[in-house]
Amino acid sequence: MFKMPVGLYEKALPDAMCWEERLAAAGQAGYDFIEISIDESDGRLSRLDWSASERAALRRSIANSGVKIMSMCLSGHRKYPLGSHMPELRRQGQDILRKAIDFAGDVGLRVVQVMGYDVFYETSDEETGANFIDGLRQGARWAGQAGVMLGLENLDTPYVENLTKALTIIREIDSPWLRLYPDIGNLSAAGYYPPDEITLAKGQLFGVHVKDAMPKVIRGIPFEKGIVPFRETFQALVQTGFWGLIGIEIWGSMHTGEDPVASVAAARRFVDGLVAEAWPVDRPFGTPEQKTTNTQSGM
Repeated sequence: MFKMPVGLYEKALPDAMCWEERLAAAGQAGYDFIEISIDESDGRLSRLDWSASERAALRRSIANSGVKIMSMCLSGHRKYPLGSHMPELRRQGQDILRKAIDFAGDVGLRVVQVMGYDVFYETSDEETGANFIDGLRQGARWAGQAGVMLGLENLDTPYVENLTKALTIIREIDSPWLRLYPDIGNLSAAGYYPPDEITLAKGQLFGVHVKDAMPKVIRGIPFEKGIVPFRETFQALVQTGFWGLIGIEIWGSMHTGEDPVASVAAARRFVDGLVAEAWPVDRPFGTPEQKTTNTQSGM
């Protein structure tokens, strides 16, 4: 029996947990993998410089828990953007991307998600867009060397706010190591209809971020309290033939006072229901149900 792998964003669980505890909690809540965060904080960026023994310790934690770390949310490029007007910031951004790919290959991650920010704290223009594409093209070469996929994610700025813009970048770079990892909450928050966007991206998706959102609000909205059309979006995924990673994004710090493991377990059950409805057990490969016509041969 094939199973749709569902993962949990690291920040859904308390920062105070060690990796052994974090992986065990995710497994207890029913998750197949965790998505590690490499954000713009010095603490998380420093993970990319872990020694061989520190990386080996993380691999042991993964082996002991039975829960994988399959993807990385690389949001550190907000501070060190690939598209920056400043050469030194671009160099740092490229160094972060190279280290992230190396870390992924060493620890066993399959996907490094690249945020679709050409810049975040600077003014976006044609120069920053061209710089971003150049940096991502180099990243795709490194990814090919390491056997790691890059997933471009749509975000909350105009540069890559929908999948049409993301696909334009992917087609320009034209690498088998670069595909889409869309966020359906971000699409809704930016005013787009996720089922239509997903349909445009057929054949380019290997993962999807699942969360709720409100107009212009992409964090902290509980499931079914926002505007994301979940069931219609999952049906669109089926129609594209999608079968890949589903990452649930929750920020535990935005839901204080709740039992974090109980909260993430509830989110898992919600997404389980969407998966079961969209991909019934009699269609285990994620293929859409098709009508057939019986004909007689006349023999």
